[in-house]
Amino acid sequence: MAEADTAFLLICSVLVFIMTPGLALFYGGLLRKKNIISMFAMCFVAIAVVGVVWFLLGYSLAFSPNFLGGFIGGLNFASMANVSFMNPGIYSPAIQDMVYMIFQLMFAVITAAIIASPFVERVKFSSFIVFIALWVLLVYAPIAHWVWGDGGWLKGLGALDFAGGTVVHVNAGFSALAIALVIKQRRGYPKDLGEPSNIPYVLLGTGLLWLGWFGFNGGSSLQANGIAALAMVNTMFSACAAGFVWLILFWIKTGKASTLALATGILAGLVAVTPAAGFVEPWEAVVIGMCVSVICFVALNLRSKSRVDESLDAWSVHGVGGLWGALATGIFASIGAAGLIAGNPGQILIQLIDILATMGYAFGVSFGLAWVLKKTIGLRVNPDEEYIGLDISQHGEKL
Repeated sequence: MAEADTAFLLICSVLVFIMTPGLALFYGGLLRKKNIISMFAMCFVAIAVVGVVWFLLGYSLAFSPNFLGGFIGGLNFASMANVSFMNPGIYSPAIQDMVYMIFQLMFAVITAAIIASPFVERVKFSSFIVFIALWVLLVYAPIAHWVWGDGGWLKGLGALDFAGGTVVHVNAGFSALAIALVIKQRRGYPKDLGEPSNIPYVLLGTGLLWLGWFGFNGGSSLQANGIAALAMVNTMFSACAAGFVWLILFWIKTGKASTLALATGILAGLVAVTPAAGFVEPWEAVVIGMCVSVICFVALNLRSKSRVDESLDAWSVHGVGGLWGALATGIFASIGAAGLIAGNPGQILIQLIDILATMGYAFGVSFGLAWVLKKTIGLRVNPDEEYIGLDISQHGEKL
């Protein structure tokens, strides 16, 4: 079975990789036409930058054996030292360290791409690159170690996060909120931003994200087994339930059956089921998906009425959706772990500690990092460059 498990996880790694180009389409379609190439550039440079950082230090800090009391990994795996492509490693008896490493790299990449949300249409490309490189080392790697790493303190506490509810989504969402508060609004916000420029891009991006999510959640079982199948089934049903509920909510509010609303709901459902995917029954995944659409629908509408220009709503969908998903895992977990319904109310407290620690650390460090870069190398393009669009001003290209 070891060969089958290796092949399965390699395929899942490719599926998770597809999510980042999918996110570029999803995000790009929501922006004005003059900034679509810039959005694609941010997502693709996230792949390159995170890949280099992961090779040098990121994977080691996240997943090498414990260092500093469960806070961070050591340097055992720096520059891929001691990362075997032949023998099973410390995270699974069925797969090699190098297979696990490439799978986890794709998680780091998509998380970094999600936090492009508050940067779009107003930030220098060079500053985004510097921020992402530092953020992976200072924010993503420590949180990944806490929850999944060998000796991580939240892992030792018993926190349940099957595929990244806190590590990816709460982390990215609350980091994005912090960054938005530092960068401030786009010029003309909110009156002069117009409508999304390309809804078909958004829908195509949603489809690619949905496809990749089967690898995201299914692969987190680390084996080609029944738990992987359960995670994929739960991924499907939660997304369907959430998409339908969000569509209905928006239809009631506006009288229009918006495809953008449907896509947003699907994404929220995928986010919410991520931490619970391998721990709950399919009916529970449906409940998680239905509830997240109500919760995130309210959060998104509150954010849109505020002066916080968190442009693509990473906070209201990923942050709030991941928060609900992590809490729901503590309520519904019944397979391989026990939550509230299965007779373990203490799991709720553990999940809350996981959520609060991730929120606080991600928000605080991301805010500080953005503030330091704002005061040193600068974050924003000048008003003329923002007016003509980042495609021209930063890349010299246009659609």
